Amino acid sequence: MRLLKRMIRSENTEMPEPSTEVLSGGLVFTGTQVNYFFVCWRKLWLFSHYLDLEADSDLVLLGRLLHETSYARKFKEVSIGRVKIDFLERGGEIHEVKRSRRMEKAHLFQLLYYLYYLKGFGVDVKGVLHYPLLKRTVSVELTEDRAKEMESVLEEMRKVISGVDPPQVDRKPYCRKCSYYELCWC
Repeated sequence: MRLLKRMIRSENTEMPEPSTEVLSGGLVFTGTQVNYFFVCWRKLWLFSHYLDLEADSDLVLLGRLLHETSYARKFKEVSIGRVKIDFLERGGEIHEVKRSRRMEKAHLFQLLYYLYYLKGFGVDVKGVLHYPLLKRTVSVELTEDRAKEMESVLEEMRKVISGVDPPQVDRKPYCRKCSYYELCWC
């Protein structure tokens, strides 16, 4: 826990040296990218190639408002490298706040990525997914099996992102609400 506090204390604080697993794994992704991997590979590719259309999205703005108004007394928006954690709690718990359970697998793996990333720095913490509108929480731990699964996901993400062209369009039930809709279907 001391290491985690030192990592977030100030932007001027030097990051500790990551383990060789972090370096060899090339953990250069954001939590958003991990989330998009489970939502839509095309969206992941477009976002990863600097086409960020989410800034003006009504759904993203609603999520941001929920994040800002929920858990008001917590230490929010903690950035550690490319990882941005919603809030921290004593005892080494990291928390991620989400609006709905619609993309629960994407939410789970985003939080697992944060746990995996921190473990690469020798910080072993637990996580909690919060769905304040549903009054529901989900505890998350990075088990050995989940860590192996995360490594497979990260390898597949590297393949998707390194493609010269975006992946083919794959119609999903939520496409119409996506910020990237016009790039795919118009």
